[in-house]
Amino acid sequence: MNGRFHNSPYAYALGMLAMMIPIQAFSSFYSYYYVEKLGLSVGLATIARTVFLVWDAANNPLLGYWSDRTRTKYGRRKPWIVAAIPLFMLTLAMVFYVPSGLQGYSLFVWLLIALVLFEAVTTVLWVNYGALFPELFRGDRQRAKASAVQQGFQIVAILIGSSLTPILFDAIGFSSMSIVYAVVFAFLMILFIRNISESKEALQAEPLKLVQAFRETLSNRRFWIFNLSNSFAQTVNGLLGSMIPFYAKYVLRIPESQVSLLLAAVFVSVIPCVGIWYWIVKRMDSVHAWRLSLIVYAIAVIPLWFGTSLATGIAAGIAAGFGLAGFLVTPNVVSGTIIDLDAAITGQRREGIYTAVGGFITRSSGLLSAIAFWIVGIMFGYVSGDEPGSNPALAFRYLISAIPMGLLMISFLLSLGMRRFDKP
Repeated sequence: MNGRFHNSPYAYALGMLAMMIPIQAFSSFYSYYYVEKLGLSVGLATIARTVFLVWDAANNPLLGYWSDRTRTKYGRRKPWIVAAIPLFMLTLAMVFYVPSGLQGYSLFVWLLIALVLFEAVTTVLWVNYGALFPELFRGDRQRAKASAVQQGFQIVAILIGSSLTPILFDAIGFSSMSIVYAVVFAFLMILFIRNISESKEALQAEPLKLVQAFRETLSNRRFWIFNLSNSFAQTVNGLLGSMIPFYAKYVLRIPESQVSLLLAAVFVSVIPCVGIWYWIVKRMDSVHAWRLSLIVYAIAVIPLWFGTSLATGIAAGIAAGFGLAGFLVTPNVVSGTIIDLDAAITGQRREGIYTAVGGFITRSSGLLSAIAFWIVGIMFGYVSGDEPGSNPALAFRYLISAIPMGLLMISFLLSLGMRRFDKP
């Protein structure tokens, strides 16, 4: 518990590694598993995702409020995280442990229940983990370093969750794969918990009442601009991750055994790019660095349109990785400063509410991603792996390049409404 590792960026980043390995496997392959492998229609998969978001609208902000009000000798966030560990393991397994014989509406019901339970537990983890960041790390420089380390760990997790998953489910099946990831998650999350201590200062102040807490949060103009802009950019992250298996099959026309090579090449390239963006953030105003990352990301997804083989797909993915790295590093620095400014006004540190409400806004990206998949599927006649339509290659070029570029341009335009923090 003692020493330089305790409460360091590296100790904090262990939590990111723990969560992102199974979550990346989930986000990248659950649609592929249900739609392409099990034959669930895109329409029903979209409905399941939409129902979840209605549920998420209720539980996400309240979880942040309850987290801020929690008072224990272990802190405000750690008790929630510890309680969520076994529940996360169970619900992850449920997503991929589909009883044999389910199809059509019965398969849809199973997916709906699994999504609601899994995402509810995931929300508990993300809200409390994210709320620790602005509490543990103060100031732009410290946060830029912590964010860079965190995102480096995240890229390693994405690499493992993306490239190892096809190998695992090909060797042992989707169900056993989920058990492997659940065990890895528990081991890493326990290491994280043992090496993080919360600030006692945050426990001293009396928490705001429910109405006052949400009124202060929802009246913050910078908070709204930042999170609305990020919701469109976050949609791109979701699309890139979930569409790569389809892109590999229909556009690049490579076998499933080579999907891991494509994913590995893309995400390995992001790791050094995170270092470059850390260097940029240290030398720029954080708002300008965040805005720059959005426009670079928009340009960087264009080459994906022109991929025709494994080699060209890898080259295009590496280009996209540079833009992705910028968006991974810069938002945490901006968000932390928004929370600091709020604390200076209210006298309360409300990382939980800000993380939860912000998370709800940006997690609407899941709905945007699902709707984009559904609309493009209708346009090109793609229903499922059994009914791919007449031109699935063009459909997935739009989904992995053209639509992401458009969404990132919207995100950039929204970001222009954000003032620098040294201006009123």
